[in-house]
Amino acid sequence: MVHEGNFVNGAWLIVLAGMFDAMDGFMARLTNSTSEFGMELDSVSDVVSFAVAPGFFLYNFAFHELGIIGILLSALAPLFGAIRLARFNVESKVKEINYFRGLPTPAFAVMISAFYLTFRNRLDWFSGFENGVISILIPVVILLSFLMVSTIPFDKIPKFDRESIKKYKNRLILLGVYFIIIVLLQDIGLMIVFTFFILKGLALGAYIFWKQAFTDDPDPLEDNTI
Repeated sequence: MVHEGNFVNGAWLIVLAGMFDAMDGFMARLTNSTSEFGMELDSVSDVVSFAVAPGFFLYNFAFHELGIIGILLSALAPLFGAIRLARFNVESKVKEINYFRGLPTPAFAVMISAFYLTFRNRLDWFSGFENGVISILIPVVILLSFLMVSTIPFDKIPKFDRESIKKYKNRLILLGVYFIIIVLLQDIGLMIVFTFFILKGLALGAYIFWKQAFTDDPDPLEDNTI
C-alpha cells in the first residue's frame, strides 16, 4: 500500500497489526500459554510490522526528500526496534516485570501512523517551518526511536487473573478509557491516547529518577500498580 502511495490504508494496516499484537498478548496471558518459540516468532513479526514497515512508511511519505539523510532517519525505526525487541527477549527470560522497559515497538509504529492519519489533511499547519511537516517529523522520530531503547517504564497489559485484576485495577480502567477514546475519535483518538501513553511514561521515568537520586528507594516501581 505504501509503495503504491496509498498511505492511509498503509497507516491503518500498521494500526491493525498493533491491534492483533495486543490480542496475541492478551490471549497468551489469559491462557498462560507463552513459549520461547512463540516469543521469537512474535519478535520477528514485531520487527516487520512495527519497525521495518514504519521506516518504509516514513521514507516514502516524507524522508525521501532528504536523500541519504532521509534514508538514515528512516533506518532508525528498524535499527532501534530490533535492539528493543532483542533486549526484551533477553530480559523476559530473567525476570518478569509489570511494565515495559523502553517504548514498545507497537506504540512507536501506531504513533507514527496516528500522526499521519491525524495531520494528512492539515499539512498546511506546518507550512511555517522551513521544511514543512518534515521539520516536525525529524525530532519526533529521533525521540521515539531513542525511547524504544531507553529504560523508561511504560504501561504493560497485566495478566487477566484474579490477583492481577485486583492489583492493577486502575491500569485496566485506563485501558478501557483508551479503547473508548479510540473507538469514538478514531485517528484523532489514536493520537490522543498514544501521546498520553508516552507522556505518562516520561513522567514516571522522571519520578523514578527523582526517587533514586534523592531517596533510598532502589526500585520505586516494584509495587507500582498504576
